[in-house]
Amino acid sequence: MSDAVDAIIGQWAKERPDVVEDLWPVELFARIQRLARVIDRSARATAAAHGVEHGEFDVLTTLQRSGPPYALTAGALLKASMVTSGAITNRIDRMEAKGLVERVREGGDRRTVGIRLTEHGHEVTRAAFADHLADYAHLLDGVDRDLVGRTAEGLRQLLENLGDTAVT
Repeated sequence: MSDAVDAIIGQWAKERPDVVEDLWPVELFARIQRLARVIDRSARATAAAHGVEHGEFDVLTTLQRSGPPYALTAGALLKASMVTSGAITNRIDRMEAKGLVERVREGGDRRTVGIRLTEHGHEVTRAAFADHLADYAHLLDGVDRDLVGRTAEGLRQLLENLGDTAVT
């Protein structure tokens, strides 16, 4: 069995036989990059079908999984989404205009602003997330679930080795 990455490695082996022994990381990372593009296209299409951008979907699901009261500070959202503060502010502005989230003042400190899901935000999140899970399952049609589990474990170890940590 052969794929596009095998073809790329074969081309490099032909063109630069001196680097053949150094190509082993390409076998993994090139496949991860190609897979990420496939997943990203699917996730963007699912989000768009529900009237939101992929980044907005990320914020919605982050708020939903945070549990009641389904609100986080902008700083916590910034940490979870790993985008710039300007980007998160613009994203929240767009989401607020769509009625998906609302800004709420936290306690007595007027400087602390929470971002909370609205009822409309909950509805969109529930529907979009159900479709998102179905699309992910569809992408894995025909792939053995044990293989998926082993691959997930290997990728977890790789991410840990590279310093990726859990988002709190």
